[in-house]
Amino acid sequence: MNAEEAARATTDAVGGLPAGFMLDGATYAQGAELGFEGIDFYTCGRGGALGDVEGAVVAAAFVFFNPLSVGESWDRGAPVMPRRQAATAFAGCLRTWADAHLGDGVPYDRLAALLAPVIAAASPAAAPLFAAWRAMPEPSAPKALALHRLNVLRELRGAVHGASVVAWGLEPLEAVLIKTPFMAGLFGWPEPYPEVDARRAEWEQAEQATNRVLARAFGALDEVERAELVDLVCSAHKGAV
Repeated sequence: MNAEEAARATTDAVGGLPAGFMLDGATYAQGAELGFEGIDFYTCGRGGALGDVEGAVVAAAFVFFNPLSVGESWDRGAPVMPRRQAATAFAGCLRTWADAHLGDGVPYDRLAALLAPVIAAASPAAAPLFAAWRAMPEPSAPKALALHRLNVLRELRGAVHGASVVAWGLEPLEAVLIKTPFMAGLFGWPEPYPEVDARRAEWEQAEQATNRVLARAFGALDEVERAELVDLVCSAHKGAV
């Protein structure tokens, strides 16, 4: 399996597994207990890895979210706790979710070990959230460590895809409506939405470009290791509950 094939084969799992903890009701219940409103724990928890920056900086890093909504959410969360503390609390929900939802039967220590050189080899260019989450403290438990590193890889993929989308002349909202139209409202975009069917070819080109760029990081593994990584990531995704 070559590096680009590995990047493509892991797309759904790299996106879907970390999304499990991000969208879990227990995560938002924890955020409410801490004093956050609605989506603010997501905004401040995910973006908090960047430190005490302006909301516009977080919005730029989130790419596919409505910048106005991100800025408002970021500002609302400011009185609750310092930014990095919010990121630490958010990462704590990742660990809790991994324990509760990742199935047994997958050697998560091996999965984490295979992810390590991929993450280390990746360039942080145009990927501030990837760089920030790569610098966050890592958990020690195998399931949590594997999910943490998948989340770091997810931030890399999201940043690269965002840059590719913009380079192909698409608006972030158009990309959302093509790939995950059901998420547009959650991402803060108000209706009415534009028609995007005619832009699908550009989105496909951006997706191909994303995999080509990510292949550089997957090149840190040899062919056998890449096949093993794909198998373990997809098994973990399939076995998650």
